[in-house]
Amino acid sequence: MHSFAYRANALVTFAVTILAILCGIASLSDNLNLPAPTAEIEITSINWFQRQPNGNDEVSLMMNITADLQTVFTWNTKQVFVFVAAEYETPENSLNQVSLWDGIIPSKENAKFSVHTSNKYRFVDQGSNLRGKIINLTLHWHVMPKTGKMFADKIVVAAHHLPGEYR
Repeated sequence: MHSFAYRANALVTFAVTILAILCGIASLSDNLNLPAPTAEIEITSINWFQRQPNGNDEVSLMMNITADLQTVFTWNTKQVFVFVAAEYETPENSLNQVSLWDGIIPSKENAKFSVHTSNKYRFVDQGSNLRGKIINLTLHWHVMPKTGKMFADKIVVAAHHLPGEYR
């Protein structure tokens, strides 16, 4: 006959194998979800647009951010990290991204929100490249699942033309 330790080992190994298979199936089931989030970002005013003493441009904005990310949530979603980025081109770089605002959405009930805020982080360009520049305001989100791999997506929400002169 087999000893108690041998039988316990077989039972634990079987249970862990089943648990791993269930986690794999749970992770794969998230691929069946086709989210259709909506978002709107409006720049209500420009607080200041200035050139710093070191030659860099800096902008302070007031924004209305409205989003509905409820379709991103599934039974496997732990939380969603969301942020608004200003994206623009310069002669040196084809893509510049500056994070303006971020937040963590802990549940589906909180996934429909509206925020009136200034940029939480400084919007600074290394150089004087922002005058007259068109910036795209993009809403990014990263879904953190309970099990499986994290995934991210984004929506380019609005294009805005920055002033040609400092204020």
